[in-house]
Amino acid sequence: MIKRCFDICLALVAIHLMVIPLAGVFIAVKLTSKGPALYWSQRVGRQNNLFSMPKFRTMQVGTPAVATHLLQNPGAHLTRIGNFLRKSSLDELPQLWCILRGDMSFVGPRPALFNQTDLIALRTQAGVEVLFPGLTGWAQINGRDELPIPQKVALDIEYLQQQSLFFDVQILFLTFVKVIRRDNVSH
Repeated sequence: MIKRCFDICLALVAIHLMVIPLAGVFIAVKLTSKGPALYWSQRVGRQNNLFSMPKFRTMQVGTPAVATHLLQNPGAHLTRIGNFLRKSSLDELPQLWCILRGDMSFVGPRPALFNQTDLIALRTQAGVEVLFPGLTGWAQINGRDELPIPQKVALDIEYLQQQSLFFDVQILFLTFVKVIRRDNVSH
């Protein structure tokens, strides 16, 4: 209950502070590529329930709905500002909506795509599916895009065992540092 209250309060503050950047990114996406500014994807949430998660669109319309690392040449699918949005993590800002709705938390395992069956199976086997997916997480600050799936799940398990409000605040601070440095973003 404390974590949910923390998430709601922080999301409301973040939306209030980020309204101008949110509008700016929305306009920039619309001006630099064809198609909608937001991309909605089916993600796996708590208890393996599916939910729709928005991101600012960084890929061209028509790009296959698979994890980026599974694309033949991910860079070829990026929009003109897609690389910048991904490296700065600005593409993730619309997920504040999912936090307010209760589909996500600020901190937890990153939500898997509906078709990442290997990741979903390992998380379920380890009991990680009881957690709300997060905007950021322990695996995000310990390797992000560069981690193999078993290592991500091991870090998700570690988070499950150690979770606390203090740990969440620590992860949020470390995420901020990683985003500023643009650490561990491969595409």
